[in-house]
Amino acid sequence: MGSPEALRHLRRDPVLKRVIRRVGPCTLAPARRQPYEALVRAIAHQQVHGRAAEAILGRFIAMCDCTGFPDPATVLARTPEAMRACGLSANKVLAIRDIAEKAAAGIVPTRAEARRLSDEALIERLVPLRGVGRWTVEMLLIFTLGRPDVLPVDDYGVREGWRVGAGLEEQPRPRALGEIGQAWAPFRTTAAWYLWRAADLAKEGGFKAPAAI
Repeated sequence: MGSPEALRHLRRDPVLKRVIRRVGPCTLAPARRQPYEALVRAIAHQQVHGRAAEAILGRFIAMCDCTGFPDPATVLARTPEAMRACGLSANKVLAIRDIAEKAAAGIVPTRAEARRLSDEALIERLVPLRGVGRWTVEMLLIFTLGRPDVLPVDDYGVREGWRVGAGLEEQPRPRALGEIGQAWAPFRTTAAWYLWRAADLAKEGGFKAPAAI
């Protein structure tokens, strides 16, 4: 991520060139987790502040009474009521149990198995899981599997980063950003990371919209 080749390529876009100059080096470093664990963690984080989600996950892991992250069999051996007591909503309990069942059945691939599947194949395989949509799988591709060419156009922060970098009044629609981003291939993951950082800086008042590109 953020290789010299990727930065040279992305700087051809005047908006990204400005964003890269303002943000600095790319520090994206995927976590080496199994896809099953990444999906369970993603469910726990849905619609909950990060710290609260981590607290819930901590109680969930402690409840499972195991070393490391609980495997699917361990999760399925716990009752839904015990999982709810950790702070998980009823829908999240159903989703996590479905992910555990599908992981036990081999539908959720291991990290090694995922390496043999394309981005779209993984998306097609995982979006039928309860609580898992395309965006969730794209986050898995980026932050767990380290895939280099993923542009989550439905992500608010990515679209906001482009709006800020380009000095637009409104965010681009997902399809429009997808068309713009075709020129960033095969380094669209790095582009997405820079757009996220631009949106973060703008919230902090550290990224001013340009007068013109």
